[in-house]
Amino acid sequence: MRRGWFIVAVMALASCARFQPQPMSAEKNAELLEARSLGDPGLREFVETNLHRPFPAWPAQAWDFEQLTFAAFYYHPSLELARAQWAVALGGQITAAQRPNPVITATPGYDTTTSIPSPWLPLTFIDVPVETAGKRKYRRAQAAHAAMAARFNVAEAAWQVRSALRLSLIDLASAEQRDVLLQRQIALQEQIVGLLQGQVQAGAVSASEAVPFRIALLRARLDRIDAQRLTAEARARVAEAIGIPLRALDGIKLTFEGLQDMEVITRLSSGEARRNALQSRPDILGALSEYAASESALRLEIAKQYPDVHLQPGYQYDQGDNKWSLGIVVELPILSQNRGPIAEAEAKRREAAARFNAVQAKVMVEIDTASQSVRIAQENLLTLQALMQEQGKRLQSVEGQVRAGQVDRLELLNAQFENLTTELAQLDGRLKLQQALGALEDSVHRPFELPAAVYDSVPPTRWTNQPASKLEK
Repeated sequence: MRRGWFIVAVMALASCARFQPQPMSAEKNAELLEARSLGDPGLREFVETNLHRPFPAWPAQAWDFEQLTFAAFYYHPSLELARAQWAVALGGQITAAQRPNPVITATPGYDTTTSIPSPWLPLTFIDVPVETAGKRKYRRAQAAHAAMAARFNVAEAAWQVRSALRLSLIDLASAEQRDVLLQRQIALQEQIVGLLQGQVQAGAVSASEAVPFRIALLRARLDRIDAQRLTAEARARVAEAIGIPLRALDGIKLTFEGLQDMEVITRLSSGEARRNALQSRPDILGALSEYAASESALRLEIAKQYPDVHLQPGYQYDQGDNKWSLGIVVELPILSQNRGPIAEAEAKRREAAARFNAVQAKVMVEIDTASQSVRIAQENLLTLQALMQEQGKRLQSVEGQVRAGQVDRLELLNAQFENLTTELAQLDGRLKLQQALGALEDSVHRPFELPAAVYDSVPPTRWTNQPASKLEK
């Protein structure tokens, strides 16, 4: 008997988990974040695996939106947090599936009045809990729905990372193009001011007539300084959207090509895309999973009205007699029938339903707003393109007049300056259209089919290197 209890105790201790310390240090973590770069070998393997093509030179000198998106999936801390929350929910499934352990109670007794055949009166019984009314099934269902909601949260976090990266790349491309146009505009304005200064010295025009042009030159220089500031800020936002330090982008060329295909725009604006978004966006599916979890929680609280049964087989050695007993313990639900937790669970289910309705209504408004913004931005850009064509015709006319000797070079420079001003306005129009298209893409979440790497691949860190797929299993 003693040997048996010893074996049971050893087996129980052997199956216990052991604590493994993983200390955190703000200094070391900062060093790890500062060491992130686009030349990381793990990032190379990650990008090549998901893009299904090799990169002979690494890091690549030019990075497009697709490559940068996977770099952001690899590094961005919000995705790491979402995966960790999903792992917590998966652990909750393990907890929900556990069965209650039996409890053994030993009560040694000693008879002081007699010692024959033995003064000891040991009493031992085991409490075996038996859950009723399907409580474990409802508990597992609740945990499964909560884990699914956490998984959809990973997808939503990945989409937000992609959206922020796209927006920062659009801003960067626009700021760089603006800087180029402003350089050309400043060069023209300097030539205009130089010609006017010569005419002022020759007495052909008054000094006051040249003042507006000098002011315009100063404004153009200020505009270029602002464009350089916007370029630096946009580049910093790109680094933030990827999850790397700004210096990791040194020497890296970033490119972005937005949605220019009208067929793509039409497809995103279609009624089918709207219906799919209202039914399959990850935030909507996540809210739906949370509602399903609240229903399972309500089922569990209702099942708790029915008491569990505790079987208590016992053994006592009494003065040479072996005595066996079987006790049955049942809670009597006469004072409380779990009404309070049931009411609370019902209220939480109504709250989850209201939250789902609010999310779906918000998505509907986002789609309508984004579609209208795209339409207006398209009309604005078409008008600017028509203006650009007229401006180009005028410039050609002035160039012909210069060749014929009908107007001087100053008139040509003014026409070229006005043409560049229209190009800047057209650049703003393209920026607004790209932003509107990005908002439309975000509203319908297309493409929704995020790669498996979003869920299964977790970049190695100081504290964890387990893929989410292993955690799920």
